[in-house]
Amino acid sequence: MIRKHTRRAAKAAFAISLGVAIVLGLFAGTARPAANAGPAIVIGTKNFPEEYILGELYKQALVAKGFSVMNKGSLGSTELIQTALTSGKINFYPEYTGVIVQVVFHHNFSGNSAAATTKLARKLEAGKGFTVLNATPFFDTDVVAVTNATAKKYGLKSISDLKKVGSFKFAAFPECQTRTTCLVGYKKQYGLTNVTFVPLASISAYTLLDQGKVLAADVFSTDPPLGKNSKYTVLADPKHVTGFQNVVPIVKTSVAQAAGSSFANTVNAVSAKLTQNAIVAMNKAVIVDKQSPATVARLFLQANHLV
Repeated sequence: MIRKHTRRAAKAAFAISLGVAIVLGLFAGTARPAANAGPAIVIGTKNFPEEYILGELYKQALVAKGFSVMNKGSLGSTELIQTALTSGKINFYPEYTGVIVQVVFHHNFSGNSAAATTKLARKLEAGKGFTVLNATPFFDTDVVAVTNATAKKYGLKSISDLKKVGSFKFAAFPECQTRTTCLVGYKKQYGLTNVTFVPLASISAYTLLDQGKVLAADVFSTDPPLGKNSKYTVLADPKHVTGFQNVVPIVKTSVAQAAGSSFANTVNAVSAKLTQNAIVAMNKAVIVDKQSPATVARLFLQANHLV
């Protein structure tokens, strides 16, 4: 999961609809007038739709409370956005807890539970002068997917079962090839030695799977194509190679302190509403239905009385 990088467009629908949120949003209250004069919040996101949505959710909720907020949008992969954070180009961004522990701080494993991973991420970031706010209920992690037909043909249920198929091609974003939370971990923990890595560029991993150009692909657990009645099988990861990946907003501690309790309360209130069903529905609205992240975020916040 690991996230995050450039996500692919998906063309499969998910059963959960954003329609209820849209209808409710039409009747929700309007944004509150500006009242805060705290520090400027500068948000950045990684470069895929889920992150765009998250950036807009936090921005719009904070603006409604009167905070001065700039959303710089997509800044690239974890490595690039970490550089932006530590250099002061941004002072706020949503990150995945396992990524913090394993990619940013280079721990081999992120923890034995979601709560333990969040606790460790908070401790590690505090040492660098950053505050980790509350984690979302939803998680989004890398998963290995194959088509249902492939799973049936080879009897694939877990990642370790890929050893049954002989040599095979595996598609993922380039950074997967060198991460312990992705291909490096899959090879080490599951003994995969028969893999030819296919880096993704402009083409979707799902397209490559559909066309039979790769046998397996690293995708993300909140992708719309993996919803109800999916034509893809997600292989189990019993050794938790990809870690626990709930989202937490990372904020420069001096900024969080200057912004006060209203800032943290506003951000935490948004995070608390981000269930697995909610994020999948919003991802579908952006990726499949082609709505803008800003519009989807606004409707969700209105429906949940957060603006």
